[in-house]
Amino acid sequence: MSEQTNKTTLEMPTTYDPKAAEQKWYRTWIEEGYFRAGRVPEAEPFTIVIPPPNVTGMLHMGHALDFTLQDIIIRVKRMQGYDALWLPGADHAGIATQTKVEQKLREEGLTRYDLGREKFLKKVWEWKEHYLDNIHNQWEKMGFSLDYSRERFTLDEGLSKAVRTVFVKLYEKGLIYRGKRIINWDPVARTALSDIEVEHKEVNGHLYHLQYPLKDGSGHITVATTRPETMLGDTAVAVHPEDERYKDMIGKMLVLPLTGREIPVIADDYVDKEFGSGAVKITPAHDPNDFEMGQRHNLPQIIVMDEDGKMNAEAGKYQGLDRSDCRKQIVADLKELGVLIRIEDHVHQVGHSERTNAVVEPYLSTQWFVKMQPLAETAIEAQKSGEGVNFVPDRFEKIYMHWIENVRDWCISRQLWWGHRIPAWYDADTGEVIVSAEDPTTLPEYAGRNLKQDEDVLDTWFSSALWPFSTLGWPEQTEDLQRYYPTNVLVTGYDIIGFWVSRMIFTALEFTGEIPFKDVLIHGLIRASDGRKMSKSLGNGVDPLEVIDNYGADAMRYMVATGSTPGQDLRFREERVEQARNFANKIWNASRFALMNLDGFTASDIDITGELSTADRWILHRLNETSRDITRLIDAYEFGETGRLLYNFIWDDLCDWYIEFAKLSLYGEDAAAKKKTQSVLSYVLDRTLRMIHPFMPFISEEIWQHLPHEGETITLASWPVYDPAFENSGAVAEMNLLMDVIRAVRNIRAEVNVPMSKKVELLIKAGDQTYLDILTRNSDYVRRFCNTSEFEVGMDTAVPDKAMTAVVTGAELYLPLAGLLDIDQEIARLEKELQHLDSEVQRVEKKLANEGFVAKAPAKVLEEERAKQADYTEKRDKVIARIRELKG
Repeated sequence: MSEQTNKTTLEMPTTYDPKAAEQKWYRTWIEEGYFRAGRVPEAEPFTIVIPPPNVTGMLHMGHALDFTLQDIIIRVKRMQGYDALWLPGADHAGIATQTKVEQKLREEGLTRYDLGREKFLKKVWEWKEHYLDNIHNQWEKMGFSLDYSRERFTLDEGLSKAVRTVFVKLYEKGLIYRGKRIINWDPVARTALSDIEVEHKEVNGHLYHLQYPLKDGSGHITVATTRPETMLGDTAVAVHPEDERYKDMIGKMLVLPLTGREIPVIADDYVDKEFGSGAVKITPAHDPNDFEMGQRHNLPQIIVMDEDGKMNAEAGKYQGLDRSDCRKQIVADLKELGVLIRIEDHVHQVGHSERTNAVVEPYLSTQWFVKMQPLAETAIEAQKSGEGVNFVPDRFEKIYMHWIENVRDWCISRQLWWGHRIPAWYDADTGEVIVSAEDPTTLPEYAGRNLKQDEDVLDTWFSSALWPFSTLGWPEQTEDLQRYYPTNVLVTGYDIIGFWVSRMIFTALEFTGEIPFKDVLIHGLIRASDGRKMSKSLGNGVDPLEVIDNYGADAMRYMVATGSTPGQDLRFREERVEQARNFANKIWNASRFALMNLDGFTASDIDITGELSTADRWILHRLNETSRDITRLIDAYEFGETGRLLYNFIWDDLCDWYIEFAKLSLYGEDAAAKKKTQSVLSYVLDRTLRMIHPFMPFISEEIWQHLPHEGETITLASWPVYDPAFENSGAVAEMNLLMDVIRAVRNIRAEVNVPMSKKVELLIKAGDQTYLDILTRNSDYVRRFCNTSEFEVGMDTAVPDKAMTAVVTGAELYLPLAGLLDIDQEIARLEKELQHLDSEVQRVEKKLANEGFVAKAPAKVLEEERAKQADYTEKRDKVIARIRELKG
């Protein structure tokens, strides 16, 4: 790597232009291949595979948070010398994408059936290409350091092969089966749904209380339901076996109203005898709990609806009615029959399809399932033995363990066209099911057979469950798989621990024998400023590109990354992005000042050995301390605390103190001292930019290229490491004393309204010889930053009669009043202020003495008035004391 000298300050504009820098540097990074893994083959690998976004539209602020955290981690690891791979990709998102394309077709008056499967899929691939381009554009705008040479898509041929291989192997082990079970059914999209595709919304509904008469005429049983239309599929009424009210009824037959069909009274421990009437209607084909009970009691399964939500032939005279219309008609008929005894208002959670907003129907359907318990047992054993994944924060391990310990069989088939088609073929003549990773119609052993492939596709989560290893080439034993797997960390939200994280662990343990990632970093959601979840329906979503357009990518990245702690939700507030932009501008301005004083200075000129000033030694200590703490915090994924430390170091230590102190040497006559300060300033700024780079990659690269440096890019510059040689407690003690003195003098000036431009007399009485030596040695700093006309320091300094005083550790400060202000004028000002405070105290006391006011005023108002009283009284007492002091 060749040495680079800094460019002239004139080339660094007075203000930072985010748009120009972002476009320039991202293009450079990509063209130069800085993000490609394998650049340093001998280095230790570090891998993150991106949680693949859906190709359904634009990325949102949740993606911005998720991906920014990953980018910070991978950039730090790259700078630490790892062979860092951040593998990008996208998910085909079966139902989500198909729904979007079908909506578009409906606008043209078409359905997928009008096009046919092949032409429809061509349309979806066109959609995918368009929206994947959008995703690429957003990744670029956000500055993500992805290795595009390894980009994958869940419908790539390689990943499709992995999906088929897994399906066949699980089927051969008896872990995939085809059967009838209750699933979530979307009657609009006409497909099964996963639990994550169901949104539960609070609905104002009704609870209908019905009487089912006993066949023998000896009485009736009362049941309650929110879905009376499903009674047409009832096959029993269940009671608790120990419920005394129903002991004599168990085994008897009831007559199902409206149908006349006879159904039994059964006993089952599942029934809660304390809830309601203690009796529940059982509809095995339309309720998951009823299905399980029906299995235990061998009850018939009567499906009374078609896949489009309309009543079928089993519904008798209600056939053809939509389920909602059927409900209205049944309620009317039950009233007329006299068996509907009561209707109550009832607020309850109702599942809705995430994509079509249709009310989800629990529906008995023939589907493909994965038997999850055997897979879960392996994951449970790994976690309990200490060989499992590390959750951050660790409380999420309990959520993960609860999910896998109570896992149910997974419905993996979807009645869609877009996705991985199920690799199963049916022989039309023999009924044989052939499951194969290859199309059997192309194999000689199946020649002449009348085979038809299953029309359904696999749940999107089936292919994404293989993502950590399928993206690296599995089932082939590729070089990438051997080098970069298992991956190091997964970054994701807490809402998909069960649906995605656990399934990746299951499949990885089953097919690779290893956990897919060492750490799982769980972050919260980005919510609107009022705390509500961002959503299109609420109209409170925020487009990351708009934020970037207004404030720059670095400001957005810094805000989302440092705004919360692991696992906690973050509220998006625009003022916080503005603060981050101001921070970026502070870095720019400080760097620009430094460069004005480094003209012609090169990397080979940097020499931070030998004699250094107190400020130089202190800032090197603080840089060293900060780099150590930040590395530790990033390793612990504490990005919020990292941001706080970076902010404090840059804004306070570097800008407000060191750069100001450095001006004495930079503007002074001592050439050697100036060169030392230039060296320290250049070195510290370079390392500071490296630490901020993972958070703010664009501005840090832009500034770094102007600084004296070696190497091509800050993205590959080495990460600052802790060096014990920079530890300097003495310099810290000296600077703490100097800063305390300067702050104390500034506070006194503010207290008596003396501007910094006016020179003042300062006398300091040192506590001992050590403090005297520090103040003497650094008297130039004190004179400059306290702006003194006269400055005296000693251990036996005479204390003036009338002076403003302050005490700091190791010294007493005196500012004689005669030189500080016009005493008579100050007394007059304070007496005027006293009159105002007297009137305020009297006004509040009068109000609080009013019994009528105290009796009627709200507690909060009384609390505020009493606080005002205390505040005004305290201020008045201080002014009185000050007047006495001045009058002597």
